[in-house]
Amino acid sequence: MIGVFGGTFDPIHYAHLRSALEVQEIFGLTEVRFIPSATPPHRHQPAVNAECRRHMVDLAIQHQAGFICDARELDRHGKSYMVDTLASLRQDFPDQPLLLFIGTDAFNQLTTWHQWQRLFAFAHVVVMTRPSFNSQSLDDFFITRHTENPAELANTLAGKLYFQAITQLDISATAIRQLIAQHRSPRFLLPDEVLDYITQKQLYQIN
Repeated sequence: MIGVFGGTFDPIHYAHLRSALEVQEIFGLTEVRFIPSATPPHRHQPAVNAECRRHMVDLAIQHQAGFICDARELDRHGKSYMVDTLASLRQDFPDQPLLLFIGTDAFNQLTTWHQWQRLFAFAHVVVMTRPSFNSQSLDDFFITRHTENPAELANTLAGKLYFQAITQLDISATAIRQLIAQHRSPRFLLPDEVLDYITQKQLYQIN
């Protein structure tokens, strides 16, 4: 099984990495693909350019087996729609279950995503939750796809909705950028290699 993590990673930090490590172990994923978004359709444009964000992801994951930086959205023109990304991944991995990992905030907005129903044609959707999360208010579309049996994710290529409680570190890229702009240190919120790169390139600083 292959895990898919999308985001701007502006910058990547320990909340991203810890979540990915936990689901890698829980689901026995052969790969976790971090996919930096080039032109996210549902949020503000990234503060730094695509090449810098891609390099920060490379630095952050370089020592973790199975973590991969996948630049397909950066190499594609137009808006970075996840449905297009999953379709591309399905072409590359026709026989592997794909697990798209999203947070609860993203899940609550999922029906506003471009062609959101088609996501399930290409992948399972796994919502990373806090232990207290309640999924009882699902509508019919989600109810028919919801499973509480993780084996179903491994035994089918796509189409299921699954909720997985994980450790959720209260770290945000926005807060990290604000600290840097205020000339305060974000150390211990993100890998030292990423922070050193940010410092070297003078990223997120307000002149």
